[in-house]
Amino acid sequence: MERPLFGKLKRPLPWIVGIITGSFILLGTTIYFTVQNAGSRSELEELTVPVEQQDLTVQIKASGTVEPIKSVNISPKNPGRLAKLLVEQGDSVKQGQKLAVMENVDVQAQGVQAQADLKQAIANLQEKKVSVAGEIEQAKARLVQAQAQFNQAQARIPKDIDQTRAQLQAAESGLKLAQQRIKRNQYLLEQGAITQDRFDETVNNYQNAQANLAEIAQRLEQLKSTSNPELEQLAAAIGEAKLALEQRQQNAQNEIASLKAAVESAQAALKQVEVQFVDTILTAPFDGIITQKYAVEGAFVTPTTSASSTASATSTSILAIAQGLEIVAEVPEVDIGQLQPGQKVRIVADAYPDDVFFGVIKTIAPEAVVEDNVTSFQVKIALMTGQDKLLSKMNVDVTFLGQELNNALVVPTVAIVTQEGEQGVMILNQKNQPEFKPVNIGLTLGDKTQILSGLNTSDRVFIDLPEEKNKESE
Repeated sequence: MERPLFGKLKRPLPWIVGIITGSFILLGTTIYFTVQNAGSRSELEELTVPVEQQDLTVQIKASGTVEPIKSVNISPKNPGRLAKLLVEQGDSVKQGQKLAVMENVDVQAQGVQAQADLKQAIANLQEKKVSVAGEIEQAKARLVQAQAQFNQAQARIPKDIDQTRAQLQAAESGLKLAQQRIKRNQYLLEQGAITQDRFDETVNNYQNAQANLAEIAQRLEQLKSTSNPELEQLAAAIGEAKLALEQRQQNAQNEIASLKAAVESAQAALKQVEVQFVDTILTAPFDGIITQKYAVEGAFVTPTTSASSTASATSTSILAIAQGLEIVAEVPEVDIGQLQPGQKVRIVADAYPDDVFFGVIKTIAPEAVVEDNVTSFQVKIALMTGQDKLLSKMNVDVTFLGQELNNALVVPTVAIVTQEGEQGVMILNQKNQPEFKPVNIGLTLGDKTQILSGLNTSDRVFIDLPEEKNKESE
């Protein structure tokens, strides 16, 4: 029978102790490295995150305020006392609705006087038209009469001359006959056939014929010598009548034009008073809501009167009226290129933190505003919801919803680093060590940054480096 191994050894105890001790050392070493590796993996998992693939929506955040779409202050055009205030703050009004009335007693009195002046001016014009028409008709009648007299003279004078010539011829014939009778009666007287009285009668007839002939001849010469002057005189009368008519017509035009001007002046004066009266009645320029009231009935309001400083009103204001609501946001210059009209907007008001309202971009200001060295653009947003809750001057936070990125590779923004002027990330390499890798970066949306190329979903990127690596970088 063969003896056991331990039996062959002269001193087995030291060997046993050595084997046991070596086993403990080996076990301890294995456990140490195992624990060390486990701790290293845990630390790496805490310092790195995987590259993810997500659907992203471009979002640009900004702050803004609720503003009226249209807002004006209602003011009187002329100084005066506010007689009536017909609305209160918060009232809804329609375009053209009366809002307030200024004291207008003096204006009413001026209106009555202006109406009387206009009536008098119209009466004067009508009276002058009637009188002028009668005077012109009289002048026309005188002209017609002068023309008729001239025409009658033109027709009459030649006839008178012809008639007188005929009478002259008849008188000459009668004179010859009287001469012949004297000769015959002279013979008869000498023969005693007739008495001296009969002969004397014949001589008398002859003398009468001579006188008649002379008279007719004289009248004929007179007709010939006076016909032209008479016609010239009548023609001159026509010219005078015509000139008088033209002068009266011209004067009548001037007189009527002057009276028409007086009527127009009176109408203008009345119109001016009417405008002044209308100006004393303040009406709503559009449908809206009375947002402020700056004056009370009985207050004397002038164009230089300042309204309440606590109401942020401008001078000369009695009321303020606003129509509609919109959001006015200030967007930084770096983000303005990603906005365009019609883009959707999410809105959260400080007064309603649990409610979300929506709108769309209406306009983007064409010119930037620089305040405290910050350049921004004013963007107006039309409300799609919230008109029933939001009030003017409320503060809001807006989020512009832009381009949608489907299945985009993203990493935390803090993972982006720059090495030697090149952008990239620190990835976990096969040796479980940080390694710089260049990447092409797309959009940065809050704490996420889009990676266009250089990574895939199997990579892990460091969001913070191990302490020894940080010491090395230092």
